This record gives sequence, C-alpha cells and structure tokens, in this order.
Amino acid sequence: MSSRHSVPVRGLMSTGTSPSFQGRFGRMFRSLSAATFGNDESENVINLAALGDAMSAGFEAPKDEKDDEESGIPALYTYLGQFIDHDITFDPASSLQKQNDPDALIDFRTPAFDLDNVYGRGPDDQPYMYDGGSSFLLGDPIQGGNPNAKDLARNNADPRRALIGDPRNDENTIVSQLQGLFLRFHNRLLADTGLTFDIVQRLVRFHYQFVVLNDFLPRIVHSSVLADLKTHGHYDSGKIKFFHWKNNPFMPVEFSVAAYRLGHSMIRPGYRLNDAVLLPIFPIPQQGFNEGLTGFRAMNPAWGIDWARFIDIEIRSNEDALRRLQFAYRLDTSLVNPLHHLPPSVASNPSSLAQRNLERAWRLGLPSGQSVARAMHLQPLDDEDIIIGKGTEDPDPDAKSIVDVSEVFANNCPLWTYILAEAMHFSEPVKLPVTEDVEVTAPRLGPVGGRIVAEVFLGLMFGDAHSLLSLDPHWHPEEGPDYALKDFVKYALGQ
Repeated sequence: MSSRHSVPVRGLMSTGTSPSFQGRFGRMFRSLSAATFGNDESENVINLAALGDAMSAGFEAPKDEKDDEESGIPALYTYLGQFIDHDITFDPASSLQKQNDPDALIDFRTPAFDLDNVYGRGPDDQPYMYDGGSSFLLGDPIQGGNPNAKDLARNNADPRRALIGDPRNDENTIVSQLQGLFLRFHNRLLADTGLTFDIVQRLVRFHYQFVVLNDFLPRIVHSSVLADLKTHGHYDSGKIKFFHWKNNPFMPVEFSVAAYRLGHSMIRPGYRLNDAVLLPIFPIPQQGFNEGLTGFRAMNPAWGIDWARFIDIEIRSNEDALRRLQFAYRLDTSLVNPLHHLPPSVASNPSSLAQRNLERAWRLGLPSGQSVARAMHLQPLDDEDIIIGKGTEDPDPDAKSIVDVSEVFANNCPLWTYILAEAMHFSEPVKLPVTEDVEVTAPRLGPVGGRIVAEVFLGLMFGDAHSLLSLDPHWHPEEGPDYALKDFVKYALGQ
C-alpha cells in the first residue's frame, strides 16, 4: 500500500503472466484466466462499483462500548499488518532508478521481513535517523499514554515530515506510533546489552519475525491451514505448494492485491487513543468530525497512545467503556464507512477503497476466487455462501448473496471478496484478554486466502538467507516460546 491509495507501488501494474517472468511482482497462478465482470470496461466498472457499494457499511461514529463486529483480535494487530505490508513492499530505489526502471524489472529490492522500513540504509548512509551512534533519534514528547512517549524525529518543513526508513510508516497516527515502538525497542536492547549495531539489528529482526510467524499469522489464518504447512510442529518449506520462484522470491499479486488486503476489513470506524482522544480514522466534516487520525504531520502532543487500549499489555475490564481494550473488526465482506469516502488527499475517482481494490485486481487480470480454489484442488464456495455484509455472530439482516448484487458474479467472485467471504466460514473460538470470562468466535482466513498469505510469508522467510527460518528456525526470545506482540510492546515501553 502506498502513501496514497491512488498510487500503486512500483512494478505492480506491469506484472507479467509468463512463467519465466522475473521482477518485483509476479503470479502464483499464472495459467488461470483473468476474471471479467462485463462485456466492456464500462460494464466492468459499473458492476465492480455496485459490489464495492455493497461491501461498504453505513456511517457509524467512533465508539467506546462493546461492538458486535469486534473479532477478539486486539486492534494493534490491524496496524502491525499494515507495518508488515510496508516492510515487505519497501522500495528504497532513488527517483532516478525509478525513472530508469519504472516497472521494477531490473533494479528492485527482493521482498523480505528485514525491517528496512525501520533501519533504512543504516547509520552510515542515513545518519539523520540516528543520534550520532547506533541509537535512533526520537522526536518531541507526546502525552496521554506512556510517560516516556515521543513523536518520530522530524524535519522543519511544513508539515513536518518524519525522518524514518519508510515515509509510509507515518501515514496515520497509529502506525506512526507503532514505528516509534520499534525504534524504542532497538534503543533499549542496545542499551541493555551493549552489543554492536549489527547484532542488535539482527536480534530485533528475529523478535519481529518470531511475532509474525507465531503470533500474527495464527490470529488471521485458520489453524487447520497453518497445520498443513508444518512437520512435527515446525514450518516446513517442503509443504509450500503454490508459491514458487525462479531466482529470488517475488511479491505475488494474488497476495498483494487480494489476500493481504484482509486488513481493510479489520479497521474500526475510529479509535480511542487515551482518556481524552476518540477520533475517526479520517475527518468526516459532514458528521461533525473535523479531525481524524491521518498522518504525514507532527503528532498532536495530546495524542499519545495508551497502548493497553490496543494490545493486552495489561488486563482490563471489557465493561469499562472508556478504558477497555479495543478489538479489530471481523474478517468479513464489510468495510467501515470512512473507507467508502476516502479524503481527496488519500484517493479519488473512485474514493471507495472497496471499489479501488476490486478495480485494481480486475485491471491486473486476477482470476476469480472460484478459479483459484479449483487450482488448489478445493471445492469452491457456492454462490449462496458468498455473503456480502457483516460477519457478526448474529446474522446481519442486511447481508445478501453476491449474486443478489449482480448475476455477473455467479461462479465468478473477485478473489479479494471471495477470500473475505471464505473467512466468514472459518471461525475459531477466542477467549478475550479481559478480566471477565468472555469468549467469541473470530473469523480466520480459510484454505484459499489463508494458504496464499501463509505461503507467501513462509516463502519470503525461507527465501531469505538471513531470516529466522533460514538461520535458526528453532530460536525463540528469552521470554519463551509464547512470546507475542504484547511482550514486544512491553519491552519497548520499558516495562
């Protein structure tokens, strides 16, 4: 995802279909025909716009209280997912390189979980990100959450831009402060151990990769899918069936344009940052919200995040509306209303994120979800089981079958929509990390969507000679094999 939803990352729109294609992006299912949804461009756009409208919910104001759409996944995982996307799609090429190789066919960075979006090119090449030694610079203090919280280091432009490895990690308030946690984790580990920059960098990467594999993936992918990728409880490269590359791993468009857009359905209408600040994700002036959690500017000094509202670093009551842990929304075929009306500074023509996702996948020639399921030797979902609407435990009265949107989608569901609809049939019980005894069912990516996401994650790590899975697959943090995102956050906060 680029800093503007209207600007695809370099090389995406030129993705080839040939089995010999080698570039930044490629395809997992090269032999499958492109799905179309009309007889000409106009019909395709009209039908996809109708589906995008059906996948977009009505207006809801940001809220504190419990919500039927909550998944049981703490809200920070939504933005860890965005952070991961920025990491594996990070493009460090100069403007001249991008002009000379606009399709990223020759000069490109192989996707990897290596935190280049945090470290950039390191203290020698980008000294303005560091303190003159091996620690990251931090910015001005921010209040409302952790007492030691600081904004990212910034320049003196107007607006003030963050001095970080990947500017996209300042595109909203939450991912910006998550970036700050990674900087603080590095700085504390450096101070606690006295190790060299290179060793600390490797340890930070290992902690991050461990969380990705053992905490993040199990929260979004059904356990049966992950079990099929393991031997004796450990991920096995020999179990990867569909993600194969010629020389180096590439970014499959089935992943980047469809399966990994799952996070869009997890976004809430807004978030409470601390006792005093509850805001929508974007400004909604027509509803009385003139401010939103948009980024690319100095952090409001009152917007420090109380992280226990985003991740279970302490156990709070689910009944305490003001201080409770907020949960990501469910994986389903419904996106919150602010994503249907993106601000002009983010995207336009169309301003609907659902429609943008659907159109981009169609223009890239992605196959239908049913075609991919059959290529995986799976029985596709029946049309009546592809439900468009909210995946709440009590059925959404406004939900409908995809063919009720248009008959053009009969046995011909866009891959992104199919993957989200599939997740609504693959739920697992989740015990909420709250003081009360509460259990919910949380949708997970199923055998199509989950397999694509998990195989790409594993393939990128197995294909990276410096990754945790390649160097030390049985490694785990000193805290133990149950280490999770909450432990990473606690350490970064000094707890």
